[in-house]
Amino acid sequence: MNLHRRTFLGAGAALLAAPALAQGSKGSSTLRFIPQANLSALDPIWTTATVTANHGYYVFDVLYAVNRAGEVKPQMAEGHEVSEDGLRWRIRLRPNLKFHDGEPVRAADCVASLKRWAARDGFGQLLAKVVEEWRAADDRTIEIRLTRPFPLLPLAIGKPDANAAFIMPERLARTDANKAVTEMVGSGPYRFLAGEYNSGSRVAYEKFDGYVPRDEPPDAAAGGKVAHFQRIEWMIIPDPATAAAALMNGEADWWERPLSDLQPMLASNRDIRREVTDPAGRLALMRLNCLHPPFNDVKVRRAVLQSVIQENYMRASQGDDTSTWTDTRSIFPKHTPYYQDHADLMPGDLDKARATLKEAGYTDQKTVIINPTDFPDIGPLGQVTADALKRIGMNVDLAESDWGTVIQRRGSREPVEKGGWSIFHTTGPSSYYGNPAMSPLIRGQGAEGWFGWWKSDRAEALTQEWLYAKDDAAQRKAALELGRLGLEEVSTVPLGQFTIRTAFRKDITGILEAPAPLPWNVRRT
Repeated sequence: MNLHRRTFLGAGAALLAAPALAQGSKGSSTLRFIPQANLSALDPIWTTATVTANHGYYVFDVLYAVNRAGEVKPQMAEGHEVSEDGLRWRIRLRPNLKFHDGEPVRAADCVASLKRWAARDGFGQLLAKVVEEWRAADDRTIEIRLTRPFPLLPLAIGKPDANAAFIMPERLARTDANKAVTEMVGSGPYRFLAGEYNSGSRVAYEKFDGYVPRDEPPDAAAGGKVAHFQRIEWMIIPDPATAAAALMNGEADWWERPLSDLQPMLASNRDIRREVTDPAGRLALMRLNCLHPPFNDVKVRRAVLQSVIQENYMRASQGDDTSTWTDTRSIFPKHTPYYQDHADLMPGDLDKARATLKEAGYTDQKTVIINPTDFPDIGPLGQVTADALKRIGMNVDLAESDWGTVIQRRGSREPVEKGGWSIFHTTGPSSYYGNPAMSPLIRGQGAEGWFGWWKSDRAEALTQEWLYAKDDAAQRKAALELGRLGLEEVSTVPLGQFTIRTAFRKDITGILEAPAPLPWNVRRT
């Protein structure tokens, strides 16, 4: 077992001797779920943390949603009409939609929610640039007037994963987009139980009886969201050995992301099933802070890129089973339309990285890596980076904390001397990162963009070219140039691509194939 991985097994390696957890509510009406990480931030518009997006799917609903085939389908929307010139969209809401506080969902709520979402999300910002007016024509009709046609509008407001365009009541959606909403009132299939929320320990949800699912089979985030459990309790268990013991002992029903070192043991248990529910997998990545030294210098960023040996990262975070991971020297992941291997830009050569760093005139500026100790998929990535950068001669400070602290700190734009950061690591769905307008990794928005704040006018121009391309060939040309540019200027450092086998008790059925662990359709037999 790799040394970096061993730290995440902690003192619980004697799995069967791990202490039993409090049983909590029992019975077929409650699902006990172990999420990938602690839920420290609640607002899925304010943060891009995957665990918060997963929480968002419980509480909130969306106007449109994406199915397994990548098709956009109406969700809260009954349908839409588009004017002949493509400049006016009228979206009609389904009847009888209701928020958890009993208030009806109105077009005004949707308009306010879309405005707030568009201020935070990269795809939303592209849409907002051409919106002349968002308005509620009546209580069930949203009208969006544009200055130029935007055919991908349903995909923009129906996109999955981080910063999905979740609908909130107008009174909450009027909150400044740069400030987190803390009151969780949505119209989704589950209500957030604020009185039972204890960050670092437990999250609880209750089935919302006022939710009216679509009369269609569920299909990833689209279709009918039928809640079969009366309650779902999230058990926050950062120690993988303890989590494994809870699942095997029947104290938990579903573990989202088991540590790969524990997969053989789980596979040998007849009461546990394992499935890959997101075949496209996830991209592991490193994000550099382009605002401050040393990574405001692209030459220093290139030295880091050249130092990356993806096998080291994947073995550290995902283990030695090479069937579950692969290298991917591209910001567009493998099995997405614009993947191209850029081996010349990522030689995995420490000597070459040292030479590039020397040529850049690096002067021993401190590099602060903010890194979680409670996230087994991510923590080892930071440890590998710290080791590699020390080997090429960089002054490295590995600042380890819990994932919630990393999420908070990565929003700081201060220099490292004032509590800022230089590098963080994370992962995200490959399908999400394969779309140039959707992926924050490739956008050069600077201060308006994702953490790291890479700025490139050329990248933004290429995104526009892709978005409004006259045909597939022109769209592909723009995307390939964008992918090459992003890696040349090191907007993001790809570290490998992997799949996850989620694990659950054999009496749990109905888990959907999707990038997120969606709560609907799941039941106990």
